[in-house]
Amino acid sequence: MYKRKEKRIRDLRGRRNAGYGDGAGHRASGQRGGQGMAGSEKGDRIRTMKLDPHYFGKHGFKRPEGIVSPVKTINVGDLDEAVDRLVARGLATKSGTAYTIDMGRLGVDKVLGSGKVAHKLNLTGVKVITSGAREKLTSVGGSVDLPEE
Repeated sequence: MYKRKEKRIRDLRGRRNAGYGDGAGHRASGQRGGQGMAGSEKGDRIRTMKLDPHYFGKHGFKRPEGIVSPVKTINVGDLDEAVDRLVARGLATKSGTAYTIDMGRLGVDKVLGSGKVAHKLNLTGVKVITSGAREKLTSVGGSVDLPEE
């Protein structure tokens, strides 16, 4: 009958390093070439490129923070809901059934078209407005004053 050969490590057990080099052998991450993805640019490069194609190199462009100024937006539906609070704070005025809101005083750069509009809103100081928002405002009888370009 065939006798299975014992693993070599069985012979080496009990000897100081068990075949793993100096006293620190087979301990910590140095024996396996580093921690985590260390060595992925060496022998494992092809495997790394298959599993994570964006691992190597730089991708995209990030503008310097000093240049970028965030665009503050608001939906017409949110404006419609908050119109009474804006009048109470003095950020909007009411004349008859129409409300006039100065978007510059609110600090809003762009008006978006999400939500429902029930009040007649006249917006002044608007820098940018979407076509959907303009359509909703004018369908109720409101208006938008845009700067001349």
